Amino acid sequence: MFLPNDVIEYLDAPGRPLRILWIDPAVAQAYVYALGIPGAAPRPASLRVLYTAVRDRRARLLRPDPWRARSPAATPSDGQRRRQMTAWNVVRALHQDLPALYLPRERAAMVAACSDEHGIAPASIMRYLRRYWERGQTLDALLPDYANSGARGKTRAASAGVKRGRPRKDAAPGANIDAALRALFQDAVARYAATHRRFSPAAAYRQMLAEHFVDAGPGAIPSYGQFSYWIARDGLLPPAAVR
Repeated sequence: MFLPNDVIEYLDAPGRPLRILWIDPAVAQAYVYALGIPGAAPRPASLRVLYTAVRDRRARLLRPDPWRARSPAATPSDGQRRRQMTAWNVVRALHQDLPALYLPRERAAMVAACSDEHGIAPASIMRYLRRYWERGQTLDALLPDYANSGARGKTRAASAGVKRGRPRKDAAPGANIDAALRALFQDAVARYAATHRRFSPAAAYRQMLAEHFVDAGPGAIPSYGQFSYWIARDGLLPPAAVR
């Protein structure tokens, strides 16, 4: 089963992958975005065609996603964060109306209205959208490029017996959040969202614990605070759940 943000590369077109931006509720049609192409725009794609291409090994899923924005190595400045949040507010507002945003005529009208409302040039709004679509539809995708220089995307490595972050109030050791747990969080969000009309982070967390951590010791169980922090940081919250 494909999920939004999956990246597919056809073997006869290496280096020109497609990101799945959105999948319709009937799981029949998707909108995809061609990565690495200036001026690209979302276009419709049949999920059956995509499934068949991967099944027949004419295409493959790229895992991990090489195009996804990584968290900056250094803490962004206040100015960089302000620019990021300006872009985020615009992008979030436009994504409340899907799939209309993916249609050329409707998108042009929506961008024009957004430009009038926020006082931002349409070209800048389109630059926000393309950066968001290309880099994995996360908040980090909207950081200014110069905020992502250096050792871009590196999260501090977990050391055995050393817990990252501030101590928990209950003094329990907690779990270090590594790439495997972040992937599990992504899966938990996707599975819950696929079967519930309204997304609840707390309910998705409980479902994940019931499915994966029944026999785990306290030190191996991520806290709800860790879960909610990382799904927000990784841009996994459905638009209606973001406040």
